[in-house]
Amino acid sequence: MSKLPLGDWVEGAVGFLTDNGGPVFDAVKSVVGGLVGGLETALTTPPALAMALIVALLGWWLRGPVFALVGLVGMLLIDNLGEWESAMKTLALVLVASVAALAIGVPLGIAAARRPRVAAVVQPVLDFMQTMPAFVYLIPAIFFFGVGQVPGVIATMIFALPPGVRLTRLGISQVDREMVEAAEAFGTPPRQTLLRVQLPLALGTIMTGVNQVIMLSLSMVVIAGMVGAGGLGAEVFGAITQLDVGRGFEAGLSVVILAITLDRLTGALGTRLSPIGRKRATAAAASGGWRGALAYRPRPAFALAGVLALVVVSAGMGLTGAGGDSPAARKLTIGYIPWDEDVAVTHLWKTELEKKGYQVDLQQVDAGPLYSGLASKDVDLFLGSWLPATHADYYGRYKGQIEDLGSWYDNASMQLAVLRNDPANSVADLTKDPARYGGKIIGIEPSAGEMKIIKNKVMPGYGLNGRFELVQGSTPAMLAELSRSVKNGKPIVVALWKPHWAYAKFPIKPLADPKGTFGSAERVHMLARKGFGKDFPELTGWLKRFRMKDDQLFPLEDLVINKYKGQEARGVEEWTRANPDFMPSIMK
Repeated sequence: MSKLPLGDWVEGAVGFLTDNGGPVFDAVKSVVGGLVGGLETALTTPPALAMALIVALLGWWLRGPVFALVGLVGMLLIDNLGEWESAMKTLALVLVASVAALAIGVPLGIAAARRPRVAAVVQPVLDFMQTMPAFVYLIPAIFFFGVGQVPGVIATMIFALPPGVRLTRLGISQVDREMVEAAEAFGTPPRQTLLRVQLPLALGTIMTGVNQVIMLSLSMVVIAGMVGAGGLGAEVFGAITQLDVGRGFEAGLSVVILAITLDRLTGALGTRLSPIGRKRATAAAASGGWRGALAYRPRPAFALAGVLALVVVSAGMGLTGAGGDSPAARKLTIGYIPWDEDVAVTHLWKTELEKKGYQVDLQQVDAGPLYSGLASKDVDLFLGSWLPATHADYYGRYKGQIEDLGSWYDNASMQLAVLRNDPANSVADLTKDPARYGGKIIGIEPSAGEMKIIKNKVMPGYGLNGRFELVQGSTPAMLAELSRSVKNGKPIVVALWKPHWAYAKFPIKPLADPKGTFGSAERVHMLARKGFGKDFPELTGWLKRFRMKDDQLFPLEDLVINKYKGQEARGVEEWTRANPDFMPSIMK
């Protein structure tokens, strides 16, 4: 039986929508981007202490003084860890995605509860949406909206939608039928029955759905950091790709604090809106003693007045503070992949450009979304394109929509590497004893061009198929496995490339490629979006003069990636002190 070309059909449909739905997607992108940007500004402009007090006051109103204190401490801890701005950006993404999901999900849930035919159609669609892996939603979102916050919000909204629909439908369906019939018997119109009987009685279940939508949105926003959505997702993704345990724990802890705070606040909101819940809270507060003090809640008017006062004060402090970015600042988005030479050089250019008055935003994404971002003009510059072989597929697809500014490193190469004392000296030698290496070649990201070359050219060319498994993973995972093998003296084969600091740090050697399956020497190119040269003529001139040699690049990589992991600016600063004339000679 021949295979159904389902993947081709889906790809064709996505291509058709991309080619013909541009105006619609651009409009959606403008609206969503504007909402996220405005909310992000509102959350990040005030001082962290003012925002933490707002959270504490809301917590006092909804849950009591104990949670108010815990919430305040949690917010201040996020600020202390240096994750405040990222957390507020994540909160903005979560709020926009959640509101959009609820705006669709609640009415759809009501319709499904009141009309069995709607439920029959909606149910299998929801089953499909909830069982589809979360990462899959990012793929069409990138094609339709490029990289950045908007595809992250759209994918998050779709991913978080099902529980809002299901729990709204469940809440409406569980309302006592006799209550509904009594309302109808008194001549209550269907709309009033819904608003005055069914929704109030179903409010607890619906608020549970709201809570679940927000929690799923938060989890998906972290995943969306892979496509440049920013916030804590970008921090977690960056820590994973660079194997930075400390940075990952700090970002992860910030996610946990934010998640717990949102969970408790939204859960308590349902109780406060419920008449039964309000009566219980009032009774507990009136019981007296320390229990009554802990259960005390301020009146809604008092809480709202306090929140509004804090908002006005914090907004005033933000407006009269540092003043924000200069209107004349030239904004620039540089995308980079988690390859060490790209990370190091990107942070070098960020530091130097900011000295010249540029406002530089960095976005770490995988190679595929990054090329798509250049084509859609969501990313201005990419300094780490390996050509003509490694990134040939991506470059071939988008070369008509990007500008090639030339190469800055001309002696790059891909290879398989083993320990220095290993008897194998060429790829052909691996076939003599596959069991020595566990029958595995430890690879990197599946989207990397080198992985495709190893799979499609190197392994068939040397008869490694069936004898070796190419293990897909990530660069940090490969380096961690290599480090363990070096310590234990265990033979290993890894996918590696030059330039890379691993050759200086570990006792390893590249395997010769007598058949030339890896291709000729690679060059690391600088790619820009269409129109970049016209918009940034001075910067384009600097980039075209930029070249680095091994004795300049390798120390920079070691400082940025190893010595100052997670503090890339310090690594660049130390390298610049050792090479004071390098960048000024280029940017003259």
